[in-house]
Amino acid sequence: MYEETPDRPASPSMTITRSAGLASATVNCRMSYCCCRVSFEAVLGTDPDVTTPHQSPEICAGGGSQRRNSLESAPLVRAVHALLSLPNHALILAIRDASVRNTNTWEETLEQHSTRRDFVKAAVSAPAVLSLAGLAQGSAQQLPIKAGQIGTRHAHAAGQIMTMRKFPREFEVVGVVEPDRQRREQLAEHEAYRGLNWMTEQELLGTPGLQAVAVETEVRDLLPIAQKCIEAGVHIHLDKPAGESYSELERLHTTAAQQSLTIQMGYMFRYNPAFHFLFQAARDGWLGDIFEVHGVISKKISANRRRPLAEYPGGSMFELGCHLVDPILHLMGEPDRVTGYIRSTRPELDALADNTLAVLEYPEATVTIRSTLTEVDGGRRRQCVVCGDAGTIVIRPLEPPRLELTLETDRGPYRKGTQVVELPRSAGRYDGAWLDFAKVIRGHKQHDFSPEHDLAVQRTLLTACQLPLNSVG
Repeated sequence: MYEETPDRPASPSMTITRSAGLASATVNCRMSYCCCRVSFEAVLGTDPDVTTPHQSPEICAGGGSQRRNSLESAPLVRAVHALLSLPNHALILAIRDASVRNTNTWEETLEQHSTRRDFVKAAVSAPAVLSLAGLAQGSAQQLPIKAGQIGTRHAHAAGQIMTMRKFPREFEVVGVVEPDRQRREQLAEHEAYRGLNWMTEQELLGTPGLQAVAVETEVRDLLPIAQKCIEAGVHIHLDKPAGESYSELERLHTTAAQQSLTIQMGYMFRYNPAFHFLFQAARDGWLGDIFEVHGVISKKISANRRRPLAEYPGGSMFELGCHLVDPILHLMGEPDRVTGYIRSTRPELDALADNTLAVLEYPEATVTIRSTLTEVDGGRRRQCVVCGDAGTIVIRPLEPPRLELTLETDRGPYRKGTQVVELPRSAGRYDGAWLDFAKVIRGHKQHDFSPEHDLAVQRTLLTACQLPLNSVG
C-alpha cells in the first residue's frame, strides 16, 4: 500500500483517456488515511472549445458516500478533491488545466502538499469546488426519477417533499396521497405542497414509470403502506421509526429483497458531515479502541404534542432516540445487551414516556443514549461523544454540527491535542439522503445501509423502548 511518510507525501495520480470523442479521467488519492477516487467522463462536442458534461465526478465524502458535480470547464478538465467531510485535509488534489482536444492517452501526476489553511483557501476559491448542492447537477443527461409521497402527517413529511422538489433534475414529483380532504385543503398553499397533484393511493401506485415513494404517514401506518409500495414494485423512503412490529418490518425487507428494491430509512444523521467524519476517523483507527459512547437528543414539546406521542410506549426514545441508535450501530455494530429505562414526568397529564435512557452493552464498551421531551432548548445540547484509547470526538450540537477532535498523537492533518474541525455547511438536512437515493435507484451505487443494519437498529430500538420483538403496531 502507498504509505505517506514525512519525506514522501502521498500524491494523487491522474489518467486521461480520449476515445471516439469521449474523454475520461480518473484520480486516485493514494493517501494512507484516505481511499478515495475521482472519476468523470466528458463528451467532446464538434466545437473543440466546448465540452459537454456526461458523467460528473464521484467524490469520496468521508463516510463512504459519494458526491458529484458538473463539469463546466470547456475543454479543460478542472477538478478539486475537496473531501467535503474532511475540509481541513492536508493535501489538496487538483488537476491543472489539461487540454483533451488533441490528446489520445496520457498520464500526469501532480504533487502538492499544503497546510490546512492553504487547503481551505484553495477549496473555497477553486473553480471546480464541490458543494452538496452540486450533487444533483451531474445527471442532466438522464430523465428524472418519477416519485411521489404517501401521507403528510409525519413530522418530516414536508421536509422530504421539499427536498425532492429542490432537485428537479433528479426527481419528478408526480403526486401526493392524503386521504383526509380537510388536511389537503389546509396544505394546498403550503410551500411544500403548492402546485402538486393530489392523488389516491391507487392512482399514485398505478402511475406509469413510478420508481420511488416517500412513506410519510403517521408512524402506526408506515409499515402497511410501505408493504403496499414494495409490492407495487417501487423503491421506498421509509420515515422513522419503522413501526412497532418487528415481524412486519422483517416481512417488508424480505419482499423488497425478492424484488431487488431498496428501502431507505429516514434517520436524519446518516448524511451529516460530522458523523461522516466520525465514521472515517474510527475506520482509520484515529480513536483507537472505542470504550464509551454517549448520546443525547432532546427537546421540549407543548401539551398538544404530548397526546399523539403518548400512544407509543417508547415515547421520547421511540420518537427521537432512534436517530442516535442508527449511527451508533453503524459505528459499533449490534450490542450484546440492551436495557431501556422509560419514565414519565407528568403522569397526572398523560402516559407519555418523556424521560428515557437506553444502555447498550458491548464486550469492551458501553453506550448510553438519553432522550427527553422536557428539556428547554434541548437542541443546543444534542450531542454524540465517542471515546477511544487514542482519541475522542465530541459532536455538539448535532445540527448544525460542531465537531471537536482530541488526539493522543498526530493523525493526518490534525495535531496531538484538542482542536475544532472545520466542517462543510450542509444546504439541507435531507439533501444528502435524497441525492444518494437517486444514485442507488439508478444503479450507480449500492445503498450504504444494509437491510441487516436496519433490522438490527429496529431490534435495539424496540428493546430500549421495552417493546417485545413480536409486537404488533
